[in-house]
Amino acid sequence: MKMTWRWYGEGNDDITLDHIRQIPGVMGAVWSLHDKVAGEVWEMERIQEVADQLAAKGLSPAVVESVNVHDDIKMGLPSRDKYIDIYIDTIRKLSKVGVEVICYNFMPVFDWTRTDLYKETKDGSNALFYEKKLVEGASPQSIVDRILEGAGEKTMPGWEPERLAHLEKLFDDYSGISEDMLFDNLKYFLERIIPVCQEEDIKMAIHPDDPPWPIFGLPRIIRSRDHIEKFLKLVDSPYNGLTLCTGSLGPNLSNNIPAIIREFGDRIHFAHIRNVKVFENGDFIETSHRACDGSVDIVEVVKAYHEIGFEGYARPDHGRHLWGEEKNCRPGYGLYDRALGVMYLLGIWDTLEKEKNK
Repeated sequence: MKMTWRWYGEGNDDITLDHIRQIPGVMGAVWSLHDKVAGEVWEMERIQEVADQLAAKGLSPAVVESVNVHDDIKMGLPSRDKYIDIYIDTIRKLSKVGVEVICYNFMPVFDWTRTDLYKETKDGSNALFYEKKLVEGASPQSIVDRILEGAGEKTMPGWEPERLAHLEKLFDDYSGISEDMLFDNLKYFLERIIPVCQEEDIKMAIHPDDPPWPIFGLPRIIRSRDHIEKFLKLVDSPYNGLTLCTGSLGPNLSNNIPAIIREFGDRIHFAHIRNVKVFENGDFIETSHRACDGSVDIVEVVKAYHEIGFEGYARPDHGRHLWGEEKNCRPGYGLYDRALGVMYLLGIWDTLEKEKNK
């Protein structure tokens, strides 16, 4: 398991590359061109610039999160081929700087969804929170307003103000698109790009839907074991794989995440490991990585990765905001709790390695 850390780029992240390289065990920074909206061309000069910044600090550029998919591709519009051609161009450029994995998602309109970005907890820290009843009773616009207000000046992938300014039109455009239609549009996309990925030796890793159920009438297609199996069969290639996110699958307590890892391990190219506490009413909040603090047994998750001999990339996913850092940090992406998470995850891994080698 190769440990990495998500980084939002110079001038866009309060956490620096010097911070990241001082966290024991972290060998790479997961990056993107975060000012690019879906469908924009990624210039080679910009890509090389970031790769050089990482190399100067001894960090690998092997994982990009994300190259976002344009809505026209998701909706299956005639214009999708233009945007797929741009996506293919980006894949080819990324291969030139040593990128091995591209994380992306296929969620309509919204990327991840929460109702509170800084929900205070009993110990005084705060975390991302999802209030199920509020989402079920709210309008999409009211949720957008809550998220963008909470984010302040921080950029957040999937919640680009420029795109969400046309929210009503987006919902109109997606009306009538079923789960099966979304799968068909995803298959079309994959059939175009996976041969290129094979040529360039870059693996695609789809991120599960967050939360793992339909919201606002929008279909969600990567949310359970059966959905994952159907997805992987769309294009049965080792280059068509998963970003297995425990925090996205975790709010649905019927998802047996260790079993999913063991079954589909050879198609998991990127692991997001985080914990969520799920309440009886369906609300959930993100917690520390410790197994006892949430509803996802992180110890069993790491055991499953160890059993399958996982050699892919992993990162600590969202953490709580600690010691007052919520005044400055991007929601879910503070320094302290994620660094603690790295140590917890590698502590489990190192213990398993020691036991195996006895």
